[in-house]
Amino acid sequence: MSTRRQKSLVIETPEGVVFSYELATPAIRALAWIVDLAAIGTFAYVIGQITKTFGAISADWATAIATILFFAASVGYGIVLEWRWRGQTIGKRLLGLRVVDAQGLRLQFPQVAIRNLLRLVDMLPLLYLVGGAAGLLTRRCQRLGDLAANTVVARERAPEQPDMEKIAPAKYNSLLAYPHLAARLRSLASPEAVAFAIQAVTGRDSYDAAARVELFEDLADYFRGLVQFPPAALEGLTGEQYIRSVLRVVMFR
Repeated sequence: MSTRRQKSLVIETPEGVVFSYELATPAIRALAWIVDLAAIGTFAYVIGQITKTFGAISADWATAIATILFFAASVGYGIVLEWRWRGQTIGKRLLGLRVVDAQGLRLQFPQVAIRNLLRLVDMLPLLYLVGGAAGLLTRRCQRLGDLAANTVVARERAPEQPDMEKIAPAKYNSLLAYPHLAARLRSLASPEAVAFAIQAVTGRDSYDAAARVELFEDLADYFRGLVQFPPAALEGLTGEQYIRSVLRVVMFR
């Protein structure tokens, strides 16, 4: 561990494209957790009201059920929301934070589960002492759950305002002929992947020709894996043309 803190996570792709995330500080992460704790507290209150009905049968059963449900809610809260919202909980969303893979890869469910299950250790012995100490001592402000899951918490990038007529000209777009698939692609494409695609298109002239072709093919493979468009929609499209079509679909309804 090192006390020299990194302010950003810099990732370079095999094609030589560099992009970065601004890392969240311990203070902003603590604020996000306070918001999440309030949300979990609300769930706990609702659980308490529900389990009151079991008190008439057995006080011990009511206590046991309330404890189990509270544990499930407190752990499941982070797992469900971070998976469904691509690395965000209510607190992180309000404060513009997002959990991302430390290597810039797509966040996987096991990573979400591990970092949230180990939150129980990070909270020991009280007031998040273990997790707070780890966050202060690690270079990327990672608590134990982040270290085990290979994740970091980063500030979400502000929405880009690129010149879309240069990136994805408003010409015929074969993907838009399938509105239900276009809508699905719009919902599944991660903000990080879209931002990376924009950066790739805007910086295309600075890349070596062979690396540029490989980069766009890799990006195209990622987006093709999200939604399968009919072959007729993809006919004649190079990787770069496909990415430009994807950006038009994702950024303009």
